[in-house]
Amino acid sequence: MTQYEELLVEAERLGLKVREAAFGNKECGYIKNDRILINKNLLDKQKYIVLAEEIGHYHKTVGDITDQSKIENRKQEKIARRWSYEKLIGIIDIINAHDYGCKNLYEMSEYLGVTEKFLQATIQHYRETKGPIYQIDQYTVYFEPSFGVLKMFK
Repeated sequence: MTQYEELLVEAERLGLKVREAAFGNKECGYIKNDRILINKNLLDKQKYIVLAEEIGHYHKTVGDITDQSKIENRKQEKIARRWSYEKLIGIIDIINAHDYGCKNLYEMSEYLGVTEKFLQATIQHYRETKGPIYQIDQYTVYFEPSFGVLKMFK
């Protein structure tokens, strides 16, 4: 089962009805009440990302926020997007990708099943929320000045 299919199962458990429809090339989805539409023209990894964000809207936002000229709507959009970053890529996932041998963002995004653009946005999110350096167990994750993971041996 793909990551996208696993997330579809999770959405179903939440009582969400997910359907696919053609929206051209736009990497987008929409949620209204318990119904989610995903662009069927996307790659599975893109659908995975879009579905995660729409589930984030289900959990974290209220009302119609499609008018992104309003600051409060942009804030809600960011809240749902941040939820999707943490849902799909945790700090431990980044460390696991490093331990697996991923040497660059492309390899890491392939290992994690997301786009490079999404991985970069997730790293930026963690830079903003965790600071320039984050330590856990024997690992140090550097978000600044450049991204990297260092494992300390005891």
